Amino acid sequence: MAVEFDVVIIGAGISGINAAQRVQTQLPGRTYTILEARGAIGGTWDLFKYPGIRSDSDLYTFGFPWRLWESTNVIADGPSIKEYLIESAAASGIDKHIQYHNKLLAADWSSKTQSWLLAVDVHGEKRYLKARFVIYGSGYYDYDEPLQTTIPNIDTFKGTRIHPQFWPKDLDYTSKKIVIIGSGATAVTLLPVLAKTAASVTMLQRSPSYILATPANDPGTWIRRIFPSWMAHILVRWKYMWGMWLYFQFCRAFPVKAKQLIAEATTKELPSRIKQDPHFNPTYNPWEQRLCVCPDGDFYRALRKGNAHVVTDTIETVTEEGIRTSNGTTFDADIIVTATGLKMKFAGGVKITLDGTLVDVSDKYLWKGVLLQDVPNTAFLLGYTNASWTLGAEASMQLVCRILRYMIPRGFAVVAPRVEDGSKMRTTSMMNLTSTYILAAKSILPKCGDLRPWRARVSYFKDFWDARFGGFEGLEFARDRGQLR
Repeated sequence: MAVEFDVVIIGAGISGINAAQRVQTQLPGRTYTILEARGAIGGTWDLFKYPGIRSDSDLYTFGFPWRLWESTNVIADGPSIKEYLIESAAASGIDKHIQYHNKLLAADWSSKTQSWLLAVDVHGEKRYLKARFVIYGSGYYDYDEPLQTTIPNIDTFKGTRIHPQFWPKDLDYTSKKIVIIGSGATAVTLLPVLAKTAASVTMLQRSPSYILATPANDPGTWIRRIFPSWMAHILVRWKYMWGMWLYFQFCRAFPVKAKQLIAEATTKELPSRIKQDPHFNPTYNPWEQRLCVCPDGDFYRALRKGNAHVVTDTIETVTEEGIRTSNGTTFDADIIVTATGLKMKFAGGVKITLDGTLVDVSDKYLWKGVLLQDVPNTAFLLGYTNASWTLGAEASMQLVCRILRYMIPRGFAVVAPRVEDGSKMRTTSMMNLTSTYILAAKSILPKCGDLRPWRARVSYFKDFWDARFGGFEGLEFARDRGQLR
């Protein structure tokens, strides 16, 4: 007989740990467990091991609101973030609820029992659990396969080829010639670290990104001097939440001015041999794709050192010894790093069925960015594209807990979002960015609409308010089988 829980959380990363804490504190008495496919806490921060891995958001908003980040380090490295997650889970007793090496394969909703039957792989053997409610905190990256990109004749290269997602533990890149293909956050993170000991590091980009130099440590020391520590941590967190939101609004309202200011700041950081245009002059406006950050300008400092370079060109072919670009330039390389992006996978690629009928996720709308149209008792925790991931996951959990607190005393057993028949709603993207990896995943992601409550989420402040006080329009509740209201 399958063990049954009130709530099953998928993933022991930052979203899953936060979800567990909210279930514990806001839904007392409810049983829950966390299914983690890997053997450790951390999710992304346990998977990625490439040199210099760090957050691309400040830790004051990326950290948990119930266990605030207290260090003055604004941007933290991967090991520090993983340690923070482990300590947070242990401090709340969440670690005792995690079942490691439990990979969810399929979830089938039974209208008869009003519960989910979960098929789980445990060290190669299949077992089953039952859940009244399932919360997917597994993010949207494919942990098994990176985004595939066509690079002409890449297989002819006789040196070492690496994708950052699977960085070798024993790789020695000292005095090596390295070419990084890509211009996103991973490439921007790798270049300054590799350049410390490599003979040369070249970032070869088809198109540039915006790269902002930001302070590595929080400059607001006056807040910590004036206020008690508990209050100072809260104020610092709010400072970064509002600061990022205001900057995003400024960039969207005044894109030409924002682009000009970023160009001026970038020019000041660059050595004279590298020009801002074309190497740091994107064709898109700020925040049409996510901005890259480099703490204390470490990326630009590496360029000024002299052995790091940026080249804007396309690849004609990869040779046995390196890369030849379309402009005829040849780069010898001992190592090629394909930092070309990550592959997206919604809900970990789990097969979701309703009474045996497969759900086509891409054909469904997201209700307030959390619940999936026609799918009962299920929530998906997703972050923002313009702010810290955790803020989105937190707003989602506040909404989920409020819905469950509404259902429990009224005897409701089931909740599912419904789109009205004949709705003239126009379909929109759930993610308001034009990044390659997002466009490539359009066919596997849910839809959003241009009408409430199906609109894409863009603001933590609005979503948090709505989670606490907004209406439940678009939801159907059931006490018994077939009794919806």
